[in-house]
This record gives sequence, C-alpha cells and structure tokens, in this order.
Amino acid sequence: MIVDKVIVTNKAGLHAKPASLFVQRANDFKSEIYIKKEATRVNAKSIMGVMILAVQKGDEIQIEATGDDEKKAVEQLRLLIENKFDFVDEV
Repeated sequence: MIVDKVIVTNKAGLHAKPASLFVQRANDFKSEIYIKKEATRVNAKSIMGVMILAVQKGDEIQIEATGDDEKKAVEQLRLLIENKFDFVDEV
C-alpha cells in the first residue's frame, strides 16, 4: 500500500468538474484507490464517494492505493491535484 497526503489548492476544491477529472484519472489504474478526508474514507473511483467528501480549497486529503500500479496511481493523482487538475503526462 502506498499513501500520500496533499493539500487541495484549486479554487473549486473537489467539486463538479475537478471531482470528475479525479475519478476519471483514478479509473485509469488497476489498483484499489481510496481518498480520505479527516475520518471519512471513500473509493476514489466513485464520483458519489468523492463528492460526499466535500473537499474544499485548503483541505488536506490522503490518497491510498493498493495494487500493481499503486505507486504510479498515487503519484499521478497527487500531481493532478498539485497542478490544479491539469492532466499530467506519465512520470
């Protein structure tokens, strides 16, 4: 399992379009991926789960992945957030 924390810096947080982009990217990976905000942990491949977190600008979230591509998944999702939801080419 790979775990990383990131602070959401884009204006909209993880609402609507950013949440959709995050879920789309998470679904590119085979690993099981979860995100956690405070005590709530949800499936990062579920738009409803991600929306339930109501992540706002300045919130810290934890990204967790388990599977064959876990390192790449966490890395790419962290970069997506750090780059304010512009897709990042493979590292």
